[in-house]
Amino acid sequence: MEPIILASSSPRRQEILKRMNIPYAVVPADIEEIIPEEIGATEAPEYLAAKKVEAVARRLTNNQEVGWILGADTIIYQRGKIYGKPKSPQEASDFLRELSGTTHKVITGIVLYNGKLHDFTSRTSINKVTFAEISEDTIEWYINTNEWHGAAGGYKIQGLASIFISKIEGTESSIMGLPIHELYDMLVEQNYQFTK
Repeated sequence: MEPIILASSSPRRQEILKRMNIPYAVVPADIEEIIPEEIGATEAPEYLAAKKVEAVARRLTNNQEVGWILGADTIIYQRGKIYGKPKSPQEASDFLRELSGTTHKVITGIVLYNGKLHDFTSRTSINKVTFAEISEDTIEWYINTNEWHGAAGGYKIQGLASIFISKIEGTESSIMGLPIHELYDMLVEQNYQFTK
């Protein structure tokens, strides 16, 4: 199989590619994750994923032939507010307080660049996660674990934060940041060879 360049340093996304037996190389995009006002919450992750792919493609095409580049982005959305990655423990605490006892959307956008065809394919996966009520002591404990760092909404579903979750509508891989079904569908559409 041809290796895919992952425009992200996310261990969760790497874990999913390993699970799918897809060889990959990590080349973080290192972009400012700014969403223009005219971009809605549903479109925002796909927009940011495309920006990551474009940044990596620009960097690499000067030095080498690019085969495949994969970008992904995840946001949490609730009551008209987009929750990205918290910038501080205080912001992470505030996020968890606001999400406590509610249902929110986890929206993941993925973009795949096919270097042979110079073609972009994209998908968005929307899931719902319901949190039980979280006490102040539990929020403080969770923040002290540092697991919130680098995670949309300030939590990671596959880690300790799973104790907050009373219900999931959707797929765990999408909530982790890389929806397996959508990625497979895109790769098949682009004639990626799983057997070579």
